[in-house]
Amino acid sequence: QVQLVESGGGLVQAGGSLRLSCAASGRAFSTNAKGWFRQAPGKEREFVAAITWSGETTSYADPVKGRFTISRDNAKNTLYLQMNSLKPEDTAVYYCAASRSSTGLAPTAFGSWGQGTQVTVSS
Repeated sequence: QVQLVESGGGLVQAGGSLRLSCAASGRAFSTNAKGWFRQAPGKEREFVAAITWSGETTSYADPVKGRFTISRDNAKNTLYLQMNSLKPEDTAVYYCAASRSSTGLAPTAFGSWGQGTQVTVSS
């Protein structure tokens, strides 16, 4: 029922910025908390950031704190991830995800996933 489509990935030099977007469809998704995960080559998928439906609460993984900002536009059913001061270790496929509730931000709370968008940071 829920469909997620990421966009905005690409190739950028270290220190640069990218803004990822995730367009969601399906009425059930509109009020759910949303988040971003990433998976680097040869590694497990890891949590990046999450935000409640209201936008009042956010959560970030330690490696991206101070550099990434998650936000959402509920009117457009769109999730964003502003990534600044990018590092080569940020290289990964980035996935947007929907939580099973409006406030659950724990990584295990997410159950719907997009197909991902590639982010490559060169040194």
